[in-house]
Amino acid sequence: MKKIILAGILAGLSFSGIALAQTATVTVPGEVRTYVLKQKSPSVKFKGDVVVGTRVPDSVQILTIPDQPDYGYVVLNDQRVVINTKTHEVVEIVQ
Repeated sequence: MKKIILAGILAGLSFSGIALAQTATVTVPGEVRTYVLKQKSPSVKFKGDVVVGTRVPDSVQILTIPDQPDYGYVVLNDQRVVINTKTHEVVEIVQ
């Protein structure tokens, strides 16, 4: 009986580890934030909430950041956001 309970606990811990790995946060380099804050870019109207994890439609032009191929930015509803260039998802809202 103890072996069954122990096996269940271990299985639960391993599955929770998988779930935690999928929700890992992205640490955006400071120079990316600094660059985005300095840019003067027009705001794009976006329907819906602008939150981390939101996927930006392909129709929205993502602006490049020099020497940062993994990150781009756009101003959505007057909020500056850093975008993952591969997934088009918001990774940080810059304030």
